[in-house]
Amino acid sequence: MKVSPNATEARRAASASRLILHVSVLCCARAVESSDVRDNPLPSDPIDLDALDEYLMSDHAPDDSMGLSDLDGFLTGIVVGPVLILPSEWMPVIWSDEEPKFETEEEMRTVLGTIMGRYNEIVACFDGGPSEFDPIFWEGPEGDIIASDWAGGFLDAVALRAEAWKALTDDDNGWKLLVPLMRLNGDLQVEGGDAEEDAFLVEAPEMIPTCVKGIHQFWRRRN
Repeated sequence: MKVSPNATEARRAASASRLILHVSVLCCARAVESSDVRDNPLPSDPIDLDALDEYLMSDHAPDDSMGLSDLDGFLTGIVVGPVLILPSEWMPVIWSDEEPKFETEEEMRTVLGTIMGRYNEIVACFDGGPSEFDPIFWEGPEGDIIASDWAGGFLDAVALRAEAWKALTDDDNGWKLLVPLMRLNGDLQVEGGDAEEDAFLVEAPEMIPTCVKGIHQFWRRRN
């Protein structure tokens, strides 16, 4: 959820007297590519997802940038996909190809470092113990788990290499692994009433980790 209108006005007024640092995300991403991103251990410090979430909801992030849950799905799709995609290509997608603003260099390092840190966590998880995979979903006001944003982010990653993903989508069994994600994203409609759809939405958060692990195994068998 974005900040409320009142909070937005207050934040804009406060930032009027501050130096806004415009940073080229493409350049920052390329700096990470000095070594293979799958072998890149940084950052070693614990990542601050709360700080990242706060930034993504702020006025400094582009209006159409990803939220924390869809970002997590996006990074997961990048990691478990069929081919390596470098940060210089996928980082701008997070911001919808716009330029984020940072008040300080420290804020820039925190935000970009946390994104890369979460990416590296996911890499380490699937390289070591996929059973520990723990996606980031939203929690609704009544405690219901919302996985649709996460699914949308994952499919954004698929779209970056749609041709390469055809090996899975054309496979007799592989395509089924994407069905829950596509249903959550509104890309696939199935017959059934509201009760059936409600039941699916309740079950989906438990289905997604299983599907993603299956996708990971599919590509590992092929590679």
